[in-house]
Amino acid sequence: MVDDLYKEILNLRSSGQRAALATVVSTRGSSPGKTAMKLLIREDGTAVGTVGGGCVEADVYDAAIEVMRDEEARFLEFSLTEKGLPGGGLVCGGTVRVFVEPIVNKTLLLFGAGHVSRALSRVAAVAGFSVIVLDDRESFASEERFPDATRVQVVPDFGDVLDHVQLTQDTFGVIVTRGHDHDELVLRQVLGKPLGYLGMIGSRAKIKKLFGQMEKEGIEKANLEFVHAPIGLDIGAQTPEEIAVAVVAEMIMVRRMGEAKGSGRIAGSLCPMREQEEQVSESAPARSGASDV
Repeated sequence: MVDDLYKEILNLRSSGQRAALATVVSTRGSSPGKTAMKLLIREDGTAVGTVGGGCVEADVYDAAIEVMRDEEARFLEFSLTEKGLPGGGLVCGGTVRVFVEPIVNKTLLLFGAGHVSRALSRVAAVAGFSVIVLDDRESFASEERFPDATRVQVVPDFGDVLDHVQLTQDTFGVIVTRGHDHDELVLRQVLGKPLGYLGMIGSRAKIKKLFGQMEKEGIEKANLEFVHAPIGLDIGAQTPEEIAVAVVAEMIMVRRMGEAKGSGRIAGSLCPMREQEEQVSESAPARSGASDV
């Protein structure tokens, strides 16, 4: 039974589904629940295992829903008497303590496999995110370049990225491809989709121009305001590694503090690498290929 439960946890994490795991950590006196008994409650209300049944388990169910929502573990203690649980019909006389912890898999989708993405993968993995990298270049999208990523995939092009990933409220997306055209292509596909966070690299000028055009096309302003662009907290980041720290810090803020707005509420780094490229391109003839970000 325990092996099946742990296998189910792995399945839930790989599919991006939330759950909560309840474990009996101690008992005193007579109790139907025994130490180390476990109950896994899925987001849809179904469950595997038990912590002893009865009204104790019903209360654990209710707590599990809150734990999944808040992502905060908690201890529950039950006195198995009519006084401790009125109406429960419990006369065991003992007590049971249950620890309920969230099973939440935060996934970072990196659209693009350039220098910034490489740094982002390392920092995000350390921060507890499962990282998936998508790019249309085999020479960039490789496990050798992204050893910390859970999955690295070469896609035919950026025009069908949603065919290769599943988006949920626990998915964080960062658009950091090798050029503005690809950034826009990905952005148009993921706007309005269920995401916990969405950020896109680029200068303020380019972001303003692009978002203005998309608004004219009828794209809802609320969807555009959800995008963190320019991306990352404003810490004066310059190098790919510094930009990665700024972006992951912003992601952590969203995860822990519930900040769900982007433009106009967070200063955002300007991403000097992309802005410098724009300044050069505006004052010089266009080059044959865009530099990789």
